[in-house]
Amino acid sequence: MDFYSSYAQGFARVAACTLPIVAAEPERNADAVVAEARDLADEGVALAIFPELCLSGYAVDDLFLQDPLLDAVDDALARIAEATADLTTVLVVGAPLEKGSRVYNCGVVIHAGRVIGVAPKSYLPTYREFYERRWFAPGDDQRGQTIEVAGDRVPFGPDLLFKATDVPGFVLHVEVCEDMWVPVPPSHEAALAGATVLTNISGSPITVGRAEDRHLLSRSASARCLAAYLYAAAGEGESSTDLSWDGMTMVYECGALLTESERFPEGARRSVADIDLDLLRQERLRQGTFDDNRRTLADRTSGFRMVEIELSPPAGDIGLLRKVDRFPFVPDDEARLSLDCYEAYNIQVSGLEQRLRAIGQPKVVIGVSGGLDSTHALIVAAKAMDRLDRPRSDILAFTMPGFATSDHTKSNAIALMESLDVTWEELDIKPAATQMLTAMGHPFGSGEEVYDVTFENVQAGLRTDFLFRIANQRGGIVLGTGDLSELALGWCTYGVGDQMSHYGVNVGVPKTLMQHLIRWVVSSAQFEDHVGETLTSILDTEISPELVPAKEGEKPQSTQAKIGPYALQDFTLYHVLRRGYRPSKIAFLAWHAWHDSEAGDWPAGYP
Repeated sequence: MDFYSSYAQGFARVAACTLPIVAAEPERNADAVVAEARDLADEGVALAIFPELCLSGYAVDDLFLQDPLLDAVDDALARIAEATADLTTVLVVGAPLEKGSRVYNCGVVIHAGRVIGVAPKSYLPTYREFYERRWFAPGDDQRGQTIEVAGDRVPFGPDLLFKATDVPGFVLHVEVCEDMWVPVPPSHEAALAGATVLTNISGSPITVGRAEDRHLLSRSASARCLAAYLYAAAGEGESSTDLSWDGMTMVYECGALLTESERFPEGARRSVADIDLDLLRQERLRQGTFDDNRRTLADRTSGFRMVEIELSPPAGDIGLLRKVDRFPFVPDDEARLSLDCYEAYNIQVSGLEQRLRAIGQPKVVIGVSGGLDSTHALIVAAKAMDRLDRPRSDILAFTMPGFATSDHTKSNAIALMESLDVTWEELDIKPAATQMLTAMGHPFGSGEEVYDVTFENVQAGLRTDFLFRIANQRGGIVLGTGDLSELALGWCTYGVGDQMSHYGVNVGVPKTLMQHLIRWVVSSAQFEDHVGETLTSILDTEISPELVPAKEGEKPQSTQAKIGPYALQDFTLYHVLRRGYRPSKIAFLAWHAWHDSEAGDWPAGYP
C-alpha cells in the first residue's frame, strides 16, 4: 500500500459539476460533459455528477415530447460513452428517455464506455413554477425494470445501487431533484440498502431562499443517512423565459459541508472533495439504530439491485482534497468554538450541581496547583456553588507544594483561591513525602538526588491521600481535576493518586480544549474582573506536573517534552476514540494536518 495514496487510505474523490448548456442541443452538451469528464479523470475523480436534464436542457417544455430531441439525447449518451471509454470515472448525467408510452426524467450512469444503469425521477413536481407531469411519468413504480438506451438494454429503476469492487465502501445511488424534497426520499431507502454515496442531480430554478433550503436538505440527508451527499443544479444556458438558475454544487458528508462552488457562475464549475468511506462505515457500525431501521424497512430495502463496477483508482499520491483539522476537539471558527465552550462548561457545571444535590450537598474538596486542569475544575465548582445558592466558602481548596513547585504556579493558585473567595489552606507535602521515601529505603531519603517515577508518585499519591482524608474529616467529596488526555495516556498516578476522585469534572475535556474553556470563561465574564486577570496569568504557564526539581540552568520539568505534544496526542486520541481508524490512516491524516504549519486555519487564540 502506498502510504500517501488517498484511495488506499479509504477515501474516494467525487465531483458535483455544473456547466453551460445549449437548450435542445444534446450533441453540444454531450461534448461539454466529455470535456469536463476528461479533466476530472486527470484529477483522479472516481465519480462526477451533472445537473438534471443537462443533455437536453431543463426548460425546453414540449420539446421533451418531440422525437428529434429524444433521438438526439440517445445519440448523445452513446457519444459520451464512446468518448469516455478509456476513463475510469463514473459519470451521472441528466436526460429525458422514452420507455414504453412515456418519457422519464432520468439520471443516466455511464462507466467505461457503456451506459450501466438508469435511475428515473420518482417524484414529479406540479406546483408553483413546476409542471413536469405534463411531459414525464413518475419512476417510483419502475423497480426491477430495464430500458433500451444507447444500443444496450440496461437496468432501469429507482432501486439501483452501483458498487465498486475495488474501492471498499463505495456504493452509489442516484436520485433526481424533487426526490430529495419529499418526506421519504428514495436515497434514504438506498442508504439502508447499503448506499454510501448519495447523489442528487437537479434542475432547481433559483428563488430567494432556495439555496438555504438545498443546504438544509443535503446536510440533513447526509447526517441521517450517515452518507456522502452530492448535489448539482442547473446553471448557465438554461432558458430564463420565466425562471433563473444559479448552478449550485456541493458535497456533504455525515452532516458536514466538505465543499461548495460559486453560485451564478459564468462557465463550468465543480465541487470536488475526497469523501471518507471509512468514516461512513464506522459511523454506521456505531449507530446501531441505523441497522435497526433497515430491519424495520426490510420489505423496501431488500429488493435493491446491485450493479458492480471497477473504478481502477490511481494508486499513487494525488493529494487530499478535504480539510483535516489540526485540532479536532477545537473548531477553527471562532463562533463555533465559543458555542462549544459554552456547552462544555455548562455540561460540567450542571453535572456537578446534580451530583451535589443527589448526595446531600457536601462540601467540595479540591487540590489546586495553579495549572490548567485544577484551575478549570475550581472555576467549575465555583459556578456550581453560585447556581446552587451556596457560599463559595463551601469549597475547601488546598495548595500542596512539593519538591518542584514553582513560586509562579503557587502564587497563581493562591491568587485564584483568594479571588474566588473559597476556603483555602496551604498543605506542604514535603515532610510527609520525605518521611515516606525514607521509610521505603528510597535513595532520596538518604540525601541522594534520585528523581525517579517512585519519587514522583509518592508526591502525587500523598496529595490525593490528604484530600480524601480531609474530605472524610470535613464532610466533603474530592473533586477530580484530571482531563481526558491524561487519562487516555495513563499520565497520572494510579490508585490513590490523581487518577482517583469522588467526581471528576474534567474527564471529558481534552487538554487542547482546556485552555480555550478557561479563555472563554474570561471573555464571557463568568466571574469578576480580578478573577479573569488571574486566569489569564495561568493560561501563560508551561504544562508541567512539577514533581522533579530542576537543577540550576535547566528548564523545569515539561509534560510535553516527556510524552509528546498534546496537539498530536489529542489528534490521535480523537481519531482512535471517535473514528476507530487504523494507525496508518491516523498517521496519514496527521501528515496532511501538520506537515505544513503555514497552510490552513488555526483556532482562535491559539496557543
